[in-house]
Amino acid sequence: MALVDVEAPVGVSFRLNGEAVQIDASPAERLSLALRERGGAKDVKVGCDAGDCGACTVLVDGVAVCSCTTALGQVEGAHVETQAGLVAHDRQAKALADAFQRHQAAQCGICTPGMMVSAVALLRENPAPQESEVLDALGGVLCRCTGYRKIIDAVMDVGSAGHIAPGGVGTPMARVDGWPKVSGAERFGDDVAPEGALVVRLIRSPHHHAAFELGDLEAYRRANGLDLVLSAADVPGVNRFGVIPGFEDQPMFAEGETRFKGEAVAAVVGAGEVVDALDLSAFPVTWTPLPHALSPHEATAIADLHEGRADNVMCRGFVKHGDPEAAMPGAAVVVEGSFSTGFIEHGYIEPEAGYAERRGDRLEVHCCTQAPYMNRAGLAGLMGLPEDAVRVVPTAVGGGFGSKLDLTAQPYAALAAWLSGKPVRITYSRTESISTSTKRHPSEITMKIGAAADGTIVAVEFDGTFNTGAYASWGPTVANRVPIHASGPYRTPNYVARSAGIHTNTAPAGAFRGFGVPQSALAQEPLYDDLARALGIDRLEFRRRNALRNGDPTVTGQVFNEGMGIIDCFDALEPHWKRALADAASFNASVGGDVRRGVGVAGGWYGCGNTSMSNPSTIRAGITADGRVVLHQGATDIGQGSNTVITQIFATALGVPVAAISLIGPDTDQTPDAGKTSASRQTFITGNAARLCGEALRARILRLCNVSSDAQLTLSGPTIVARDAAGERVIDISSLKPDNATYVLEAVESYDPPTAPLDENGQGEPYAVFGTTAQMAEVEVDMALGTVKLLRIIAAHDVGKAINPLLVEGQVHGGVAQGIGLALMEEFLPGRTENLHDYLIPTIGDVPPIDVLILETGDQHGPYGAKGLGEHCLIPTAPAIINAITDASGAKVRHMPATPDKVLQAIRGRSGAI
Repeated sequence: MALVDVEAPVGVSFRLNGEAVQIDASPAERLSLALRERGGAKDVKVGCDAGDCGACTVLVDGVAVCSCTTALGQVEGAHVETQAGLVAHDRQAKALADAFQRHQAAQCGICTPGMMVSAVALLRENPAPQESEVLDALGGVLCRCTGYRKIIDAVMDVGSAGHIAPGGVGTPMARVDGWPKVSGAERFGDDVAPEGALVVRLIRSPHHHAAFELGDLEAYRRANGLDLVLSAADVPGVNRFGVIPGFEDQPMFAEGETRFKGEAVAAVVGAGEVVDALDLSAFPVTWTPLPHALSPHEATAIADLHEGRADNVMCRGFVKHGDPEAAMPGAAVVVEGSFSTGFIEHGYIEPEAGYAERRGDRLEVHCCTQAPYMNRAGLAGLMGLPEDAVRVVPTAVGGGFGSKLDLTAQPYAALAAWLSGKPVRITYSRTESISTSTKRHPSEITMKIGAAADGTIVAVEFDGTFNTGAYASWGPTVANRVPIHASGPYRTPNYVARSAGIHTNTAPAGAFRGFGVPQSALAQEPLYDDLARALGIDRLEFRRRNALRNGDPTVTGQVFNEGMGIIDCFDALEPHWKRALADAASFNASVGGDVRRGVGVAGGWYGCGNTSMSNPSTIRAGITADGRVVLHQGATDIGQGSNTVITQIFATALGVPVAAISLIGPDTDQTPDAGKTSASRQTFITGNAARLCGEALRARILRLCNVSSDAQLTLSGPTIVARDAAGERVIDISSLKPDNATYVLEAVESYDPPTAPLDENGQGEPYAVFGTTAQMAEVEVDMALGTVKLLRIIAAHDVGKAINPLLVEGQVHGGVAQGIGLALMEEFLPGRTENLHDYLIPTIGDVPPIDVLILETGDQHGPYGAKGLGEHCLIPTAPAIINAITDASGAKVRHMPATPDKVLQAIRGRSGAI
């Protein structure tokens, strides 16, 4: 009997979305790879290659399977269906896509194919499923953006004929960029490279800290048929990059020494089949391990990782208000504690990916990024090029949450493309992504709070140490933002907060939704509960009593006369709080046994935009000779909805329907700099630029028509019709002298929020806008097992003005889900939890019902009174859950995450804290 070579290409025949196809490849090849690279089905997404995330789910003869763990040969003669084919040909799938749009069930969109395909399999068997059935059917697909609840709602609402009409500010309209996400047409970083592009893979350090020597790279290149082998010697510019001026300390390729496990020292570039087949363990590099430190405590025992940063201290932050040292002894009650959190992985389902191409003397980079202009500047420095010689074109971004602000894979594809003259693509493996990308800063915090007998805060002392990893990244932002926020949104007359970012031999810690504020809230809010209990005051009332009101100074001495809405958030929670307390008391009194119910509450706030520094955004718009209104909107939409919100704001300001606007998305050649998508700044800052741009364009039209400011505008082909009380005016656009070769009428406007620098005591005006929030958690704790079951989260958020209430709800849901992970399960351990199997993020079964209470208190500076939201919705979730665990069990967990073993240990030692 002849043996069959399973690696030899053979013709595997099957039907793909109803069409007969034959793919010539090894039958052992991953079905996901075959579908994407040989079958053109780019709607099949790959997030892990291990069956952990479910993004690659397809139907094989009607059964949902992970295509990354299915061999091509297994579908011989079968019918394979993907998201795009289903939506195009299946009526039920089209209805599901419509439901996803109605409910904002797709945010970034990278998990959407897996979710929708899995849902179609369920709906074919059961057109009207119960929630438990939806949870079971979709349980194998991970989502990091939505919090899952909108997805559940969409699947259960497929039979509805509802439709949401587009509209301006205040309208819960569907995303303007939503249909590509739900139809399978969206293209992410790994979907856009031209056919035949070269591939780059990186050689990374296997040690936390090591010296190294490279061998004969040219001989290795020739022996393996590669186009290029790259190292630091090939970097034409300065081999350093970073995001904070003065802290550009990270090399593209390490030179002689690596500072963390996974740092790149070289790259191989060649045809995909050549590079993918390489055994990189044979690469010519010699390693010499060096002493390493993985925690700030250990960092004092090793040599300084960076010149000029003594004792491995990257930087410090400081805020002092009043005289806390003198005031603390006069407090009626003083509580204190030590708290810690570990590294938290961003966990976006899309690994870093993109491609680059040289076009003459210019470099073009297509990639998943949150900061195209920052990427352009960083790439130009590395490549030794002027910034205008680099074009960055963001693809769709499959989740970011801060980590895709930094340069990651882009420089390697860029350098390879520049030197080879050919298009070059790169895609990180899941292990590469998790092991080398930036993380939430681990924190070690001590805090002391004193209160008077009437429950008012007297003084606060805060000290926080943050592990910033091997390189600075956004560490200076965290170190400086935390002392401003560590008081929480409360009146604190006497306050001192100190922070320090410490270098260690770990992957850099950087930006992650909240920039350190979630960590400080996990200290401050549990101590507020301790004070309330010590004084015999209801925990919600204690917070209301101390909440900042308009006119109160913050700990930096800043006074807001409008828009400080935290008291409104607590007021909105009050009826839910009373109900939940009564429910928990009744359950605990009547049910008995090992399960106890508890209720927790926490407040939070967040300053929108950069801290005490210029933070502008610019928007451009124009009207063409044929009457099209075109909006050049450069804010990267990573799922939060900036494409939609900014279009709504611009449309309202101009006075035309949203449907009349053509959107040109981020592209450094076509859109002005709208700043980075971070710090909850886009709705507030870029939204204001869009408002100003719309108003400026409208003002020009009104002058041309000689009509009043309240005139109604209608665009009909190449004419503008303006109607007011005096009558109707019509302008032939094509008859006007054009502003430029592109637009007859054009407007470009910028907005930079008013802030003021902090003095030596941290006093000043760091932010023009603070968003505020209060959340409740209802939980059950099994006293015998230490397990925690979430029953409900109720989230009250003051957003100033909800530009799009559906998007507000989606952001809150997603933030709450990430807060659940921070509280109960997530911790990255270098070298150990480098995949989505060992690193746990919340699944669809981990997120309980979430009630969102939207409050609109207005704001002096925000567009139509709107504030940012992205960060705020995460901050109170984890402390509310931790406080609920204590309320249920008496256990105080102070070192996150509150895993069952820690909860059980705390239950058994309830006199102290774990």
